[in-house]
Amino acid sequence: MQESRMDTSVVVVGAGPTGLMLAAELRLGGAEVVLLERLPEPTGESRGIGFTLRTMEIFDQRGLLPRFGELATSTAGHFGGIPLDLGVLGATHEAARTVPQSTTEAVLAARASELGVRILRGRTVTGVEQGDDHVTVTTAEGTTVTARYLVGCDGGRSVVRNAAGFDFPGTPATTELFLADLRGVDLPPRMSAQQVPGGMVMTAKLPGGVHRIIVGERGVPPRRRTGPPAFAEVADLWKRLTGIDVAQAEPVWVSAFGDAARLVTEYRRGRVLLAGDAAHVHLPAGGQGMNTGIQDALNLGWKLAAVVRATAPEALLDTYHDERHEVGRRLLANTRAQGLLILGGEEVAPLREVLTELADHPEVARDLAARASGLDVRYPAAGDSPLLGARIPQLALTRAGRDTTVFELLRGGRGVLLDLADNARLRARAEGWREQVAVVTAEVRAAADTRRLDGTTAVLLRPDGYVAWAAPGSYQDLPTALRRWFGPGRGTGRPAPLD
Repeated sequence: MQESRMDTSVVVVGAGPTGLMLAAELRLGGAEVVLLERLPEPTGESRGIGFTLRTMEIFDQRGLLPRFGELATSTAGHFGGIPLDLGVLGATHEAARTVPQSTTEAVLAARASELGVRILRGRTVTGVEQGDDHVTVTTAEGTTVTARYLVGCDGGRSVVRNAAGFDFPGTPATTELFLADLRGVDLPPRMSAQQVPGGMVMTAKLPGGVHRIIVGERGVPPRRRTGPPAFAEVADLWKRLTGIDVAQAEPVWVSAFGDAARLVTEYRRGRVLLAGDAAHVHLPAGGQGMNTGIQDALNLGWKLAAVVRATAPEALLDTYHDERHEVGRRLLANTRAQGLLILGGEEVAPLREVLTELADHPEVARDLAARASGLDVRYPAAGDSPLLGARIPQLALTRAGRDTTVFELLRGGRGVLLDLADNARLRARAEGWREQVAVVTAEVRAAADTRRLDGTTAVLLRPDGYVAWAAPGSYQDLPTALRRWFGPGRGTGRPAPLD
């Protein structure tokens, strides 16, 4: 065993979508990153198979969508098996339904490597020790990494979470479900959870001639397993519930999972933070787990990078818990509700009937669709503008005679002060923050975008695309908002007055 020691700004544990996205965001913000992954190579297994509307926006914002090639998208969705039309949200993108997680990991790993992340595979974390100004991570293979901060993105059985002493309350699994990716079968799609006598079934067609089946038997508690179930067990249950024999198919991957629901009480303990499944586990209803983890990473990455680069105070990290813990709580609430609808028996039938009728009402349909798509997230903000605390919608802009979009302005991972009224005095007030914030004067091209802005003349965008300040509508002045999110500022001295 060859021992190695290294120092870095941030060590990330776990090279799933959350860890890879976070590592790339940290590098985009200028932090040095080492990423440790237990597995020596990617397995090719894909628990997650698509992107919600919010994740599609995020990947567009970072210029990543073209790397996935042509995506099969749809406005069809569901909430606990109740069909929904996601088109009612008027989002920029449709959801991508059949992107294997292995593809997502490959794209994000390439992105992280290009940005300079050092990815060390085959490293099993065995120890975490916090000091006053550092954290040390040791592995079974003899690697020791000392960093200013550690982020655990190592899944529902997180070693980092356990080693750092995070509390992880919640409810244990009551039901076991099987997942199998198969070749040599041709099954009709059942993208929404379909109730059948005795349980529920789902199917999806994946790239490469692979069909995914998910099946759960009602009222059967989970077993204690030391490995994945035998395919014969999955095929037998599928035949009993559907009448279709898939025993002769070639299993690509077989897995079992449950409906446990747990959420850490805090997303940060000193110099250790958690993201993704390390912070929250739940029934993967609507594929929200991987997508929420990617959104955790987008929230944390720029903040942690700013702190380690000393352009923002350490208190900025507290906003990660303040904002994302509530998202995690609402995530568990909506997935547990969906679990009742998906896994419940005849006793839940009246509830399904009532919710199905309610979903015909546009306002209810929009609310349920937003919950399932990640578009219901809004962070606390001081002001009465409807944009404050929300993600900026995609806007078509003209800047210096050239067409652009708001997502293109955010591509580099910096904050953006978007001046839509050519206000020189406003821009002067941001002069001391030019290193952290791009000051952009632009005009809105589309009438529909003008209506969405509803009279807004300027917005301060965080690097994750959320609106930190708006004029009119904020109760803070611009310098106060800039100091809160981007630190004290540097450069030209006192900002010029606004009027």
